[in-house]
Amino acid sequence: MAEPIAVNPDRCALLIMDYQIGMVSMHAREGGAALRKAAELLAVAQQVGIPVIYTQAGFRQGYPEISDRVPMLSWVKHSGRFLLGDPDTNIHPTVAPASGDLTVVKSRISAFAGSDLETILRAKNIETLILFGISTGAVVLSTVRHAADADYRMIVVKDCCLDNDDEMHRCLIERILPPYAAVLASSEILPLCVRHENWLGRLSPSFSDRTKTSSGGSAPKRARS
Repeated sequence: MAEPIAVNPDRCALLIMDYQIGMVSMHAREGGAALRKAAELLAVAQQVGIPVIYTQAGFRQGYPEISDRVPMLSWVKHSGRFLLGDPDTNIHPTVAPASGDLTVVKSRISAFAGSDLETILRAKNIETLILFGISTGAVVLSTVRHAADADYRMIVVKDCCLDNDDEMHRCLIERILPPYAAVLASSEILPLCVRHENWLGRLSPSFSDRTKTSSGGSAPKRARS
């Protein structure tokens, strides 16, 4: 980016989209690395008090939410997967919600369509979204475009976004998403937590030292609800 990015943690949220057991298993090739990086971002967000919001694709028995007129969703209906309460619908344990984190259940591609995400963001006075999800060509693209129309500032975490179509992922990350959002690697986002004066005092010394030097290593454990 031409200028340093500054975000206010009091007006920012971390949005983790469709990081569910079943979704991660469908992207096994890159899933492990993305999970590790996502866990680091989660730990920092918890330290500085950034709200963490998950989206979870989930459906009722019989899939009354899905029309066969929508091929991108009808495969879910015919697969019998992602029913509410099923194990593969749950958020992956590596990035499982901690106490106080919010989960928004959705039945469409976008994190906004048909959910109460917009209501939550407005109630919390959120202006900036740090977001990533599975997959890049589905929930990430749809959510970024909706959020741009709703006047949110965005940072897309490119190495925490997954898509089985490598060429689509590359095109979206390099060409399609940058007009709408800052597209950064997780290692570029972690130092932002230290750079902003409002964040510095909220980081423990160990977190502050790590983000000044490197984003490597295992993520600290988070308290689970």
